[in-house]
Amino acid sequence: MKKWLSMSFTVLAVASCQSPEVEQTDPRPNIIYIIADDLGYGDVGVYGQQYIATPNLDKLAAGGMRFTQHYAGSTVCAPSRAVLMTGKHTGHSVVRGNREIKPEGQFPMADSVYTLAEMFVSQGYSTAAFGKWGLGYPASEGDPNRQGFDTFFGYNCQRHAHTYYPDYLWSNQTKVGIIQNTEGEQEIHSANLIQDQILHYLRARGRIDASVDRQPFFLFLPMTMPHAALQVPDSNRLVYEGKFEEEPQPDGYYPGVEKPKSTFAAMVSLVDTHVGQIVQVLDSLGIRENTLIMFTSDNGPHVEGGADPEFFGSSGPYRGVKRDLYEGGIRVPFIVNWPGRVAAGSTSEHVSAFWDIFPTMAELIGGAPPTEADGISLYPTLLGASDQQEHPFLYWEFHEQGGKQAVRQGKWKGVRLNVAREGEPLVELYDLENDPAETQNLASEFPEKMAELTQLMEDSHNKDVNWPLYFVDRQEFAE
Repeated sequence: MKKWLSMSFTVLAVASCQSPEVEQTDPRPNIIYIIADDLGYGDVGVYGQQYIATPNLDKLAAGGMRFTQHYAGSTVCAPSRAVLMTGKHTGHSVVRGNREIKPEGQFPMADSVYTLAEMFVSQGYSTAAFGKWGLGYPASEGDPNRQGFDTFFGYNCQRHAHTYYPDYLWSNQTKVGIIQNTEGEQEIHSANLIQDQILHYLRARGRIDASVDRQPFFLFLPMTMPHAALQVPDSNRLVYEGKFEEEPQPDGYYPGVEKPKSTFAAMVSLVDTHVGQIVQVLDSLGIRENTLIMFTSDNGPHVEGGADPEFFGSSGPYRGVKRDLYEGGIRVPFIVNWPGRVAAGSTSEHVSAFWDIFPTMAELIGGAPPTEADGISLYPTLLGASDQQEHPFLYWEFHEQGGKQAVRQGKWKGVRLNVAREGEPLVELYDLENDPAETQNLASEFPEKMAELTQLMEDSHNKDVNWPLYFVDRQEFAE
């Protein structure tokens, strides 16, 4: 059997401590924000999933609020997380793409950026992140320990997270290796290992000696599943084996997989299991009532590595997948559970997005929202109040596949394609109220509305030398 190398990670030092209820002296709630990776709108039972069991997420929704019109920050990982951390949409945020920095990591957020985690620290919260970071290579300005997180454990680099059997993970600034078994194989699935550290962190809150504070905590959990590669322990996959007709997926950019459908289903179920374990530990510590849990996904479902979103209905009733700015690429599940405060079994059709989370958290704990924030606090909606402010519009930009932009304004959705290529962009207009699947392009029928949304796109994009979007910008910055 393979064993974890010894490490100077404080969570492990208290891993075996079982405890009575926590006596948290600060009455403000603990916050746990869970973000699955490439989980589609339709991949969760309460959002219509028929093939994959998600009982813990369904229970979380039954005990809280389910949003039906919540949007990710972007249609790929890093910019979506940057929007969450800064409260600014992709036309204003400092990370707008998945640009990689060799040898390991992504384009870093500047140290000067005021992040969600730093806001929590300013209000006396303990902060920790477990999972996949992707917002700055180790020891860079964007390193999680320089962006407000006291504790980090997991993958710094998104590319490194493409395998669930890595040679190492990061514990704060320390690279922690994994010992292989005698056959040179990796046996510990990283998602399970990261989950162990999450549960250890939570159990540490219940120690009764004076060395552990009674601060409220902000726990950021950017999960790695069900992003490709499709890899899961056999014990999880066997639950679904034989339930689907499936063909082996050959090796490619991602490793081949013998049973892609049952493996993917098992990965989603493992996400659900991990959420259930977190709730169970909170219950055992007696802090469940004072803990707000949010669950969502960073973008729409992926098609790489053998995943089959069409079969599973992963995009729900919507068009598109990851890397699209159609609804399927950016509309995501969003569940909020806070016993006694958020009404159980409630559903909200309020149109919201990742950039709303920062101002929501700021209002909740008395912190300061970011300057020139694009978000609007969801706090009134969470408490069932009638004074919820509405967005005049939502905006996204995407810097791959020729450059894309999208705006949602009420029932209208405008999309522009090929903005980074020479020539006129392609324009599309959809009526989401009558055509939620975006099948009928109405741009030629409503040219004035299309022109209005195009102007909103132009106005919402701030030029950035690091992220030129339009063809003319790319030419200008290249000179």
